[in-house]
Amino acid sequence: MTAPPVQPLLAAELAELARTLGNAHRLILLEHIAQGERPVERLAELSGLSVANTSQHLQQLRRAGFVMTRRDGKHVYYRLGAAPIAGLLNALGAVARHNRGEMRRLLADSQDRRDGLEAISRNELLSRLGDGSMTLLDVRPADEFAQGHLPGAINIPADELLRRLAELPADREIVAYCRGPFCVLSSDAVTALRARGWRARRLDAGFPDWRAEGLAAQTPAAAKHG
Repeated sequence: MTAPPVQPLLAAELAELARTLGNAHRLILLEHIAQGERPVERLAELSGLSVANTSQHLQQLRRAGFVMTRRDGKHVYYRLGAAPIAGLLNALGAVARHNRGEMRRLLADSQDRRDGLEAISRNELLSRLGDGSMTLLDVRPADEFAQGHLPGAINIPADELLRRLAELPADREIVAYCRGPFCVLSSDAVTALRARGWRARRLDAGFPDWRAEGLAAQTPAAAKHG
């Protein structure tokens, strides 16, 4: 069955959305926002832009519905819009990996490492959550973990893992996860853990993918009301 043709009005709307996304800085900002709600100042720091330039890009993303805001005192916080933005970012990444030979070469080494490591699926992880047979390890930076994480996960940032190995139980399987398809932190963590005798696997998705599926997550709001 062939897909129905795109109607002119819809095509114009899609083109406008594409124009909004047609800027590397905006895509970088969206990737950072996908990790959790952040103020303008922190987004400027993460993206290497000035606060004024960051604000201009964010306003364009807001007008297109890609992000939403809330004000807390003098600070404006940004989060992803209600539409499936994380899925869109993943789809764009998939197309880029498929079409661009240069990107495939840049990612070849890390992709080979991921392909060589057995992964645990979301379904298997969901069936094992809470049974005490594994430790869920979030290797993202602490500020991203604080914005939200998988239920019961502990946080040891990737750059601190080797000096904090004693915090991990040796009698449980470790399941590591990070940001998503471009993030190799979890793969590197699993490689390091296996080399030191741990049973370890990576989750086949990142936290934004998990949240985009509507699966349960621990967030500051949930913790406050839990």
